Amino acid sequence: MGYVFSRLEGPRAGRVLAVALVAASLSVLGGCANESASSSTYTYGQAQREQIVRTGTVVALRNVLIEKGQTSGVGALAGGALGGVAGSSIGRGTGSVLGAVGGAVAGALVGNAVENQAGKTQGLEITVRLDNGETRVVAQAADTPLSVGQRVRLISGDGPTRVVPM
Repeated sequence: MGYVFSRLEGPRAGRVLAVALVAASLSVLGGCANESASSSTYTYGQAQREQIVRTGTVVALRNVLIEKGQTSGVGALAGGALGGVAGSSIGRGTGSVLGAVGGAVAGALVGNAVENQAGKTQGLEITVRLDNGETRVVAQAADTPLSVGQRVRLISGDGPTRVVPM
């Protein structure tokens, strides 16, 4: 441990610290961009808005995977920054530059993979026969226990449609 810190003195230590702080800040901000497919989660803008309620019966359930359509890039950016800092400590001169570039590329790939995995949620595709005879299908997070034959409410309006137990 002392060896690593002894090599990071002067201007290089400040640069390493700055890059590490930027990467940590990006990671925190990336965690704030949290979308939810839960029937129990409302955004601030959806609160206190009138919703339409229809009732029906669950006729089918199917397990699905819900994933974000596009990553924010925060994982790749943070991983690249951390990988570049770690790689730059390898060798001196050209070796240090090559280590930084290699570390940045590897870190970006790992960071992107981590962000992709974090953006996946186990979900349910819920088929509901409404009391008026129509059939609706809604996919949402599998965080509310539902079963075939169960009476439910479909809540919809300005935003997503939610299926919740009666």
